[in-house]
Amino acid sequence: MISFRGRIAIRGINPYVLVSAVRARALKPDWRKPLPVLVRVNGHPKALPWRINMMPTGTGAFYLYLHGSVRRTSKTKVGDMVSVEVEFDSAYRGGPAVMPPWFRIPLSKNAAAKRAWSLLTPSRQKEIVRYLTALKSDDARERNVARALRALSGAKERFMARPWLG
Repeated sequence: MISFRGRIAIRGINPYVLVSAVRARALKPDWRKPLPVLVRVNGHPKALPWRINMMPTGTGAFYLYLHGSVRRTSKTKVGDMVSVEVEFDSAYRGGPAVMPPWFRIPLSKNAAAKRAWSLLTPSRQKEIVRYLTALKSDDARERNVARALRALSGAKERFMARPWLG
């Protein structure tokens, strides 16, 4: 486990704390992909730490993105200095690997989207499936499946908080 103080910054719309390359190497040497960790910010949560994937910057450092519930529970905001405890999550086993039928079926009926899907890296496919399976309501699923299909079909579309240009 490593402990350090850092400032919450923002990248696009995503608040994060930067974890230096030296600190990241102390967690898991030579790791270059999303790094599963257990996290506490300002001592919160008291019980079980949050499970978060730190994202590589390309320089050996990592972004530790802090979603809304992390910031609410730790009573922090962008610009705050925070105490961070991070530990490699050796129990991490990945997210859902099965594409839900409410996405698989429309994707199979759209030739352009299906072709683009097959060209995505496995990690990007998994990211999309995880995003879609985390949606709670049927309305959100329908909206996001439609966006995904438009993005994969080559339309200029905003999906998963980023622009897709076909």
